[in-house]
Amino acid sequence: MTARTPPYEKTIALVGLMGVGKSSIGRRLAGALGLPFKDADTEIEAAAGRSISEIFALFGEPAFRDGERRVIGRLLDEPPHVLATGGGAFAQDETRALIKEKAISVWLKADLEVLARRVGRRDHRPLIAGKDPLEVLRAHERDRYPAFQTADIVVETGDAAHQVAVDAILKALADHAKKTA
Repeated sequence: MTARTPPYEKTIALVGLMGVGKSSIGRRLAGALGLPFKDADTEIEAAAGRSISEIFALFGEPAFRDGERRVIGRLLDEPPHVLATGGGAFAQDETRALIKEKAISVWLKADLEVLARRVGRRDHRPLIAGKDPLEVLRAHERDRYPAFQTADIVVETGDAAHQVAVDAILKALADHAKKTA
């Protein structure tokens, strides 16, 4: 049995609220697993030729979510990799169904106050522009946690170093592989 037999025959999709570290943890996780890393938001921007903020401003959230679903679907048809999804992707029924069918979903979960502090440092996120980050995150918790709870694996990331989260994910993936073997 090699290091890449289950669960690494499938893409590992990181899901969770904005600011939880899906991209930064995902890059480190991909390195640890010897898999490529893909960021859905970066891929969406490349496909659209616009930033996510521009997509939201010009076309609205429904059009963004439709494009997001199509891009994630395309990425899930590629060979296994670590995929960082956008904060709302897994909350969308069709996108979640694609991820559940073709990937191992890992919910990265952290305290809302930690996330608010992180996302409040930058203003590139269209869903919090001009709003109180904690209030937005509380609304997202209410709306998205029911979907996130259906993830294959849940990892509490807290406010620890990214490597701590990577180690926890690696352990959870190994445990998941034993359960599903």
